[in-house]
Amino acid sequence: MSESDPLEQLHQVLRDAQLKRRLSMTAVVARSNLSRTTVSQAFNSSAAPSEETLAALAPVLGLDLDLLLALRKAFGGPRSRVPARVRSVGPVPEGDAAFEARYRDYLKARHGQLTVVGLDLHGPAASSWPLDAAYLSLELAETATQGQRVERAEQALRRKGLMLIKGLAGSGKTTLLQWIACAAADGELPGPDDGRDRAPVAFVLPLRTLARRSEALPGPEEFLAAVGCPLSGAQPSGWTDRVLAAGRGMVLVDGLDEVPELMRDRARVWLHELVAAYRQTRFVVTTRPTAVPEGWLADFQEFTVRPMSRADVTVFVTRWHAAAKAGTADPEVQAHLDGLETDLKEQVRAKRDLSLLTTTPLLCALVCALHRDRRGKLPHDRVELYQAALTMFLYRRDHEREVVAPEGITLSEKESVQLLQKLAYWLIRNGQTEMPRDTALAIVAEALLSMHAVAQQGDAKQLLGHLLTRSGLLRRPTPDTIDFVHRTFQDFLGAKAAVEAHDLPLIARNAHDAQWEEVARMAVAHAREDERVALLEAILARGDEEKYRKRLALLALACLRHATELPPATREKVERRAGSLLPPQSWAEAAELGRIGPLVLDLLPGADDLPGQLARFSIHAAKTVGGDGALAYLKSFSRVRDTRARAALCAGWTEFDPDEYVAQVLAPMPGELPEVEIAEERQIPAIRPLRVSGVAFHGNHSPHEIRRLPHRERITSLALIDNECVQSLGQITDTFPRLDTLRLDRCPLIGSLAGLATTAITRLLLVDLNMLRTLSPLEPMAGLRSLLVRGLDRLTPARVPALPELEWLDVDHTGFLNVLDRWPGLTRLSIHGSAFLRQREVLLPSRLSRMDLRDVDLGALARRRVGGLSQVTDATITTPYSVVAPLVVLFPGARSLTITATQTAAKVDVTPLTELARLSTLTLRGFARVTGTDAFPPDVVRIEQA
Repeated sequence: MSESDPLEQLHQVLRDAQLKRRLSMTAVVARSNLSRTTVSQAFNSSAAPSEETLAALAPVLGLDLDLLLALRKAFGGPRSRVPARVRSVGPVPEGDAAFEARYRDYLKARHGQLTVVGLDLHGPAASSWPLDAAYLSLELAETATQGQRVERAEQALRRKGLMLIKGLAGSGKTTLLQWIACAAADGELPGPDDGRDRAPVAFVLPLRTLARRSEALPGPEEFLAAVGCPLSGAQPSGWTDRVLAAGRGMVLVDGLDEVPELMRDRARVWLHELVAAYRQTRFVVTTRPTAVPEGWLADFQEFTVRPMSRADVTVFVTRWHAAAKAGTADPEVQAHLDGLETDLKEQVRAKRDLSLLTTTPLLCALVCALHRDRRGKLPHDRVELYQAALTMFLYRRDHEREVVAPEGITLSEKESVQLLQKLAYWLIRNGQTEMPRDTALAIVAEALLSMHAVAQQGDAKQLLGHLLTRSGLLRRPTPDTIDFVHRTFQDFLGAKAAVEAHDLPLIARNAHDAQWEEVARMAVAHAREDERVALLEAILARGDEEKYRKRLALLALACLRHATELPPATREKVERRAGSLLPPQSWAEAAELGRIGPLVLDLLPGADDLPGQLARFSIHAAKTVGGDGALAYLKSFSRVRDTRARAALCAGWTEFDPDEYVAQVLAPMPGELPEVEIAEERQIPAIRPLRVSGVAFHGNHSPHEIRRLPHRERITSLALIDNECVQSLGQITDTFPRLDTLRLDRCPLIGSLAGLATTAITRLLLVDLNMLRTLSPLEPMAGLRSLLVRGLDRLTPARVPALPELEWLDVDHTGFLNVLDRWPGLTRLSIHGSAFLRQREVLLPSRLSRMDLRDVDLGALARRRVGGLSQVTDATITTPYSVVAPLVVLFPGARSLTITATQTAAKVDVTPLTELARLSTLTLRGFARVTGTDAFPPDVVRIEQA
């Protein structure tokens, strides 16, 4: 590293810190909340990273931000892209330098466009975009004896001089070589970590092009002519040899799989001769995985292109639309593309079929192009979407790239589908995701007996090899096994085979199995109308078994989306069977629905279709499912105003990436957020962007972790729940200067409240603190207005201090009823109903007007004739009983009554309550049936779910 180059110093500092902390690039991306491309450019690009990027990376890598900013400032600006600046190993002859300047300009013009071939589209959608806007950095896995190293392509290029990159169809291999060529032409390509500064001259050699020109592969002096470069006649004599011999060249060989097998052997000899002759030159070769065996190219390090991550897909969609906007100056078109980009990101996240499909740049480009071509309306019918992908993979891609029978075999799309669906159906029938190669050969051999034209082209081994190499849908995870690259294609093709084989009863018998769920849905899509009716009826009949009733009812409902034609009677039967399940009406129903799995997310009603009291249950169901689809569903509730729904969104989000959940769900919520739950340390920094005043820590968070909470000066409400770390409250309360409410729930090490004496807390909740024996430290807290005390078995109520400002007392200890006179200002009392039954006399404070009784036998309480309740105007009752007549005796002056049933099957007749002359509001929660409401004036009775 040159001390005179601050940017190289900056790059090295970042890389060293990453290695020291043993962080993968994926981890750096996740923790910094930056895109993969931004992080990769910060580590490698010739342009200095922004201050915002460095600010995000510094805490992740444990670096001093001031040092990073100083190096950035010392760099001063981006490197010049003028070719004359390029330095090399050894002097460059004057004539060579002039030609190289022209050649580099040619490379940038020739390979500076990203083209996706095989898209069968009409309308405004294009298939070519500027490479610098649309290129996505690929992640490569290097297989080594000690395990697998995963890194970005730019990093791998720094370390290796001979690379064989294997990737599935559409994984971005050709685009990677285009990027390397253009980066080299711009002088931006990362060089090896050997202390030398290289800006190589790239030679892009697509083998399919070379194979069409001649049987003999070209020597260095023929490289340009072999690929049709118009500058080939102008190159100085011996120029290519001088470039390669000086170590200034880079040979990029694309598509070993795209030439006939016999030519691959010649290509291997040709490559070995080139490597032997030019040992200073870097070589990058690409192929599909099954075209050549492991170790086929001696001395070449093998890399595999990994599937795109969720973050990669988001970046790709952003860059695709940025590239599309670059092609137009019309502000209306650009605004339309902005809207399409946002919508597509949501659809990819929310729809499982899209998220499963978008794992390669080619498939992502297909989805982007289809989405734009159809003005944001992707096919609701999965058959149409999958069929477009199959057409691209099985026919158009090779046809438009002019790849002609590299295996000596040419199959039509229909012929390929026939063979593939037989393989897929075997996997489905046998409950497998991969099959032995011998089994696949046997299946293909059997199919060839009835495919005469195909059988004439080769035997089962040749046909299976062709499908593995060219279809883009099969792969070999091990030398002896075969599987589909996407389970979604296996289910799609297998369902088609099942319908054609009239195996609908087999699908119905297995429909309860989550592995058959997509097969059933796709079978409905492939089937004719009478077959759909038979399949849906059979699924519902299986659902008569209680064990599978809910799952199969919901599956049948989901299948309706794929039924283009269906008799109304069948549709109504399906909808009626599933109608009672959606939306969930309780926490228990929500949890049960969530356990069914992702299928539920396709059926839950949206935020606009749910009343506030039910929204929280659908939110809970989605959280139980989890995953990207659940996150997209939850985001739709971020604008809901109902307090219970908002509280549900702020609770229980550990199953999601914290930064994503905050950005997608919590940050868009308007106004002040409800109390936000934190159960894991990684959630603490994630809430920094939020307007939070209340936080509940669940689990063992140390005082140090709690003090790391962002914006502590804003926090007015704090809860510690199930905490076995905190002993001294002074360690906590001193950190939150505006603390008004504190809840301590199941914190076994807290034995004293001494740390609260000097606080301004007005609301204190103490639950199950087994070590706590006295509340006397609260005596100096003159401003305490609300006190909840439950589960403090060792507490002596006689030692509870007088609190002159206390307005609300919530207790479960009968002893408190003997000392109510200590709090003359009480206006509200909440207590277990049985406490009154155990007291001979209860003297209520004169100002008491609100009463909450939990788990109370109203009849027994009325017979006990507890006095003093006539002054209560607002009563809240939780009871396992359905007889409400005693309330007339207990609370004759009641203006507002809220009655909650603790048994979901409870039924209640509220007619007796008409005797309460002053009653203006009667709220009933959790009752299965309510009668007698007609006896009340309009708007008095409210019926809610629990």
